[in-house]
Amino acid sequence: MPNYHEGDILTLETLKALPPCQVFATGLTIDNRTGVNMTGSDKTLRWVATRGGIHDWAIYIHFATFSEEYVKSSGDKIHSKDIIKKLVPCDDEAFAMYRH
Repeated sequence: MPNYHEGDILTLETLKALPPCQVFATGLTIDNRTGVNMTGSDKTLRWVATRGGIHDWAIYIHFATFSEEYVKSSGDKIHSKDIIKKLVPCDDEAFAMYRH
């Protein structure tokens, strides 16, 4: 069963093999133009990439003062293709399964 390791390119095959409803990647970035510009606060942001119940997926983001679980359940969903691919590099087939 393929595993996703941060820094890898997410493929459809790997996405299908990931456990449903689980976080498979997480990280920190800065809220500005060089990181992920949500509000331009220059604060640290936490993001989590999670697989859905089927082989879809999404990335959620919020301030890093919140836990991974909180960000997963209550964070803002990222919709920008450039930011999605910046945080979780993926091929076109995996990107097509992104839940907008």
